[in-house]
Amino acid sequence: MLGTVKSVLLGSKLKILFTLALSLGVVLAGGYSAGLLGAPSVAGVQNQFGNVTDETTEIHSNLVVNNPNPVGISLGDVTVSYDVLMNDVEMANGTKESVSIGSGNSTVAFTTEMRNDRIPTWWASHVRNGEHTTVRVDAEVTSGTLGRSFEAPPVEEQVSTDLISNFNSTETREVNADQPFVSDPVAYVNETSAQWGEVTDAETPIDTKFVVYNAKSMPMVISEIGYEITMNDVRVGNGTTDREHVIEGHSTETIRTETVIQNQQLDEWWVSHLENDQVTQLQIDFYAKIEVGGETFRVPLDDLTYEETVETDIFGNKAQSDAGGSDASETTADEDDESEDQTTDEEATTSGDETATTPDETITTDDSGGSTTTTDDGLLALDAPGGR
Repeated sequence: MLGTVKSVLLGSKLKILFTLALSLGVVLAGGYSAGLLGAPSVAGVQNQFGNVTDETTEIHSNLVVNNPNPVGISLGDVTVSYDVLMNDVEMANGTKESVSIGSGNSTVAFTTEMRNDRIPTWWASHVRNGEHTTVRVDAEVTSGTLGRSFEAPPVEEQVSTDLISNFNSTETREVNADQPFVSDPVAYVNETSAQWGEVTDAETPIDTKFVVYNAKSMPMVISEIGYEITMNDVRVGNGTTDREHVIEGHSTETIRTETVIQNQQLDEWWVSHLENDQVTQLQIDFYAKIEVGGETFRVPLDDLTYEETVETDIFGNKAQSDAGGSDASETTADEDDESEDQTTDEEATTSGDETATTPDETITTDDSGGSTTTTDDGLLALDAPGGR
């Protein structure tokens, strides 16, 4: 009999609690419709790269959600979602459900994983866009209680690079065979230039030009020009030309070649770029096969080696991190494990401007005149830089 009474009382309490929750939801929805309650909004978004592997890149995110109402929304029906796009290429997206939001500002922290195989697609868009990228973060809060979704104004960062313009040069550089019985230099490169070719999803070509002066009196044959492109010591391209060039003695010839970055190698480069604090050392090395007087030499073109340092700040927070400061997303990364241990499935609600502690979740996404006289046949003699 006593057990029956307890069961009846417990059932009554549960019904009362359910009715109160349902009534509160109706009141909140009605209050919003009547203009008595304000709409929650995303007040800020902060992102920071976390752990990077060969396949994925973590993005730690803090979304600051503002609830202008005097009471929190803690019925477990608030969903926060966001997308990270680079030149409209979707790099990562995430959704967190059953979020409890207190009155005022609450910080919702979570982690998403970006697939590194999206890097080549973004890279192609970056080069096509004149080495410029717009990083955009779109965030949205959806309240089931209010029956509405509220989008935040997009957060944008601009990222620009300049990888190859410094290859354009009119500096004179020597080409030395470094062979017995051959006097160097055998030629001079008087000008170099480069521009991006037609980018595809698979390849990023760099069209290069060399203005070469034959320092000898006899014809010179350049049968091959080879190259290797590395980014942070990751080889992203190598190859050779298949066109032969003949430069008559004491004359100048313009040689055009194409070097190619293989885009499928860029996900490996991306890992090195993030591990090096978003700094990349680009290097292009050249060599040539030259035939003079019936002798063929493989000549390293060391004076033509192209080096460039490229630095990015994808989320616009490097200066703050480098200065030793901490932002909200840094706190998220450092305290992830701790919040996992201390938080239950029932998320805590805070009021005012305090942080709403919620379990961290990992969401994986889908989808570069003097002169001398000639004393022999031209092979052993130096000729004039001023005679080019």
